[in-house]
Amino acid sequence: MARDASPAELQQAVETQHGCTATLLQSVPVRETFRGGMVWNGVVHVFKLEGHARATRAYAWSTEREDGKRRFHAVLDIPPVMSPVDAVRAAIVAEQRAGK
Repeated sequence: MARDASPAELQQAVETQHGCTATLLQSVPVRETFRGGMVWNGVVHVFKLEGHARATRAYAWSTEREDGKRRFHAVLDIPPVMSPVDAVRAAIVAEQRAGK
């Protein structure tokens, strides 16, 4: 089993993807199901943002790709995304639309 990304790695991903400073606020367990099946289960890290034009928070986590490398997700707290659960749902929908 692959290791999860560290909070520091996630912080770097948020800062790189969104061009601002991120500070870890909390880590929230999220379990997302659809039609009775598990879609995603993990921990979402909530970061406070400084220097971003539209958002004051971001939600970050990583997943393992088929090649064993990590994919970093960093979703901004901009409506309709207003919670860690919303962020995970938005990422799942985006991946489905992209055909991944």
